[in-house]
Amino acid sequence: MNIKQVESRQQLEDAYNIRKIVFVEEQNVPMEEEMDEHDETSIHFVGYDPEGKPVAASRLRFVDEYGKLERICVLKDVRGNHYGQQIIGEMEKRILIEGYQKAKLNGQTHAEDFYKNLGYETVSGEFMDAGIPHVTMIKKL
Repeated sequence: MNIKQVESRQQLEDAYNIRKIVFVEEQNVPMEEEMDEHDETSIHFVGYDPEGKPVAASRLRFVDEYGKLERICVLKDVRGNHYGQQIIGEMEKRILIEGYQKAKLNGQTHAEDFYKNLGYETVSGEFMDAGIPHVTMIKKL
């Protein structure tokens, strides 16, 4: 997968479209919750498959001492190709470049083992976000 840190309007639209498909259409998250005030100031990433089709997206913010990984998603028909792992790796590299040593995310509980396999540790109990159970996880980079 070719992962780009969003630099153009088209790349941003590609990232937003993937998020809309995964979170709004597939998981029934209301659009007004999915797209929020942090989109304007976040660093966005978009991943393209070998044919150039956008298939993965995420955003990164810096909150307190953490790089906060958010809105990580991969289109359903290409899951299982390690695209989520790859985009997280790019986000972690950017966190280190910015001088931070810790990453944090609020992951959906069904993906908790996926994040654990990438070195994240659960540090909260379960909570609901957009009607979906989540846990907070952290990783020292």
